Amino acid sequence: MPVSVKSASSGLGVAPTGGGVGAEITGVDLRRLDDDTFAAIRRAFVENSVLLIRGQQLSDDDLIAFSRRFGALDWAPIQENGRRFVDGKPEIYVVSNVIEKGVAIGSLGAGEAVWHTDMSYLDDPPMASMLYAIEIPPKGGNTGFCNMYSAYAGLPDPLKRRAAGLRIKHDGTYNSGGYLREGVAATDDPRTSPGAVHPLVCTHPESGRRCLYLGRRRNAYLLGLDLAESEALLDQLWSYATRDEFTWYNNWRPGDLVLWDNRCTMHRRDPFDPAARRIMHRTQIKGTARPAA
Repeated sequence: MPVSVKSASSGLGVAPTGGGVGAEITGVDLRRLDDDTFAAIRRAFVENSVLLIRGQQLSDDDLIAFSRRFGALDWAPIQENGRRFVDGKPEIYVVSNVIEKGVAIGSLGAGEAVWHTDMSYLDDPPMASMLYAIEIPPKGGNTGFCNMYSAYAGLPDPLKRRAAGLRIKHDGTYNSGGYLREGVAATDDPRTSPGAVHPLVCTHPESGRRCLYLGRRRNAYLLGLDLAESEALLDQLWSYATRDEFTWYNNWRPGDLVLWDNRCTMHRRDPFDPAARRIMHRTQIKGTARPAA
């Protein structure tokens, strides 16, 4: 079990969330980090998979600068109008339901976002994502995280043996809010839908631990199996992966930054009142390699 840690030299603290995954970092201002303090945060990230850091006051430049300490960043997708959400800052992706002058300032609205791993439909998905809270609704919109190390470890041995060596197609048709991706034809046949193929059971390149790599449920397909057999096995795996004991939810506050490891976690979002404002800015750290079997 993770334990609380306090650094006497830097004031940094690392305390488990008390849920199935994650830790809270205290005693830091992310705008002003020396190399030793950042190294401690980086270690905590690998050890805990999800980090919550409250009470931050970050500009977009601050968020980008902190994110870049983990590695090169992906650029945010281009909107249908041909623009990115934040002019001059292509690394910033806005997650919001707010409409200004008839135009959405962000993506994903106010509905539920189902369990998923960010952009696993790509051959080289991002290593990690960060989400920074700017405006938060009075209730709802909480984000849940799921520990895929624990999900794999908790599988019965016969199910582990069935999963070993299988490869899974991660669908690129729909996003986590259920919306059709730009330029993609609608389909619900997982055998023909677009998407990348990854090992179902992966070894984390830094921790060396084994984890499930499920991506998202809709249009997922286990290569080499009949469709009915693939669906049945995926349903079994998902029934274990999202158990309450493997999860933790962040009840957002303005100034929260949450960083998660896309290689060994999944996440989802609760819906909230569409009339309430929610504005979050997200960055993504590029993947350095495909998930490895």
